[in-house]
Amino acid sequence: MMTIDLNCDLGESYGAYTIGNDEGLLQVATSANIACGFHAGDPHIMRQTVKRALHYNVVIGAHPGFPDLNGFGRRSMALSPEEVYDIVLYQVGALQAFVHAEGGRLSHVKPHGALYNMAAREMTLAAAIAGAIAALDPSLVLYGLSGSRLIEAGGAAGLKTASEVFADRTYQQDGSLTPRGNRNALITDENAALRQALEMVKYGSVRTVQGNRIQIQADTLCIHGDGAHALAFAKRIRQAFEQEGITASPL
Repeated sequence: MMTIDLNCDLGESYGAYTIGNDEGLLQVATSANIACGFHAGDPHIMRQTVKRALHYNVVIGAHPGFPDLNGFGRRSMALSPEEVYDIVLYQVGALQAFVHAEGGRLSHVKPHGALYNMAAREMTLAAAIAGAIAALDPSLVLYGLSGSRLIEAGGAAGLKTASEVFADRTYQQDGSLTPRGNRNALITDENAALRQALEMVKYGSVRTVQGNRIQIQADTLCIHGDGAHALAFAKRIRQAFEQEGITASPL
């Protein structure tokens, strides 16, 4: 039986500002990556999101990012590997405390935004992230872009890894995601995004913006939760997988 984990970035509200439909998405996703207060979220939002995830029996992961609330963690920052180690350890440890206090167990870590993309290319940053996770809890799974340095660094640190793919992002020939600043970075046509998701999961390949197909490993599929139609699209993806005999299941 073919299975796929559907992960969603959640807990990205902050103070009086609400982002996304966490309640609805938790009924579709199989794992949740919860913001840890640096790029989004705050202590109250973190605890509430953990409680909701446990209520819906959704696997919980930490979603650490750069300290960049204004830029939502999507702006590159020139942090040293030591600084990256520290901010990842700090954020994952904070979320792990909330999960433990609510009677749950932290399952994985998925870096956010610019931190994720930079670590996908730069081994020193990827190793810093993997090292922080391994030092805190070597049973945690590291989510990273399929074929990236994050996956390589996680394996070198003795961590289990999960290769992540994206339905609504375009790919370059080297397997990297097209930078968000480019006009063709996002796939806005839901039917096209759905076709890409099915191709990656069923056949292990994806068409690049250059027009070629490359091989890709799909252990977990990201569903972005901050779009206006995120919940409706998430339901479409899950229904399409079920029709193809693909079971949505946590890793």
